[in-house]
Amino acid sequence: MNILLIEDEKKILDFVARGFHEQGFSVDCCAEGNAGFALASQRDYDCIVLDIMLPGRDGLSILKGLRQAGKTTPVLLLTARNELDDRLTGLNLGADDYLAKPFFVEELIARVQALHRRVRGERQNILVVGDLRLDRITREVHWHGTAVDLTGREFNLIEYLMRSPGRVFTRTQILEHVWGYDFDPSTNVVDVCIQRIRKKIGAAADGTSPIESVRGVGYRFRKLDPAP
Repeated sequence: MNILLIEDEKKILDFVARGFHEQGFSVDCCAEGNAGFALASQRDYDCIVLDIMLPGRDGLSILKGLRQAGKTTPVLLLTARNELDDRLTGLNLGADDYLAKPFFVEELIARVQALHRRVRGERQNILVVGDLRLDRITREVHWHGTAVDLTGREFNLIEYLMRSPGRVFTRTQILEHVWGYDFDPSTNVVDVCIQRIRKKIGAAADGTSPIESVRGVGYRFRKLDPAP
């Protein structure tokens, strides 16, 4: 796990960094707000441990700037015990957790691990290939940012293809996975369902579809890069 630790108190910085290293984490340390914000903006981390009181840019300003820039990296705030207003402000700005000083480094590490597990679980429920985004929890699909209204069967079919972009699936494979039992191989139920999905996706944006036909074999979800 890659951690960014932004803390200006050297004693705290040292013992927290040592605790992370002992758990096998990779840690970048920073003791100044402006430099910390630059690191958080330019690099990808699994979690940011962020002190509120910092020289230069303070922790709440860093948090606000990251969220405004679209950075969703989990942030755990370190606060003084009596800074209730700062804790509430931080949570409202998008902090994921906080820990009041003084604290045990073991608790901090446990909280960071919990945040990582939670975020990893959430990401497993979101599929994104190019400009198609599928949410397995809400059962929503968006193409180029526009919602696509799919039936349950259509949703299951496109999810199945999205999980292996570029891989060709036969009609029999799709039937077995999406419909749950064997159909007559000559049935056109897969083709009809694909046509409906293509029509709905095309209507949602520019008329294109990420689902390709592979003649004589079946279908695949194209590997797509997001639009610039």
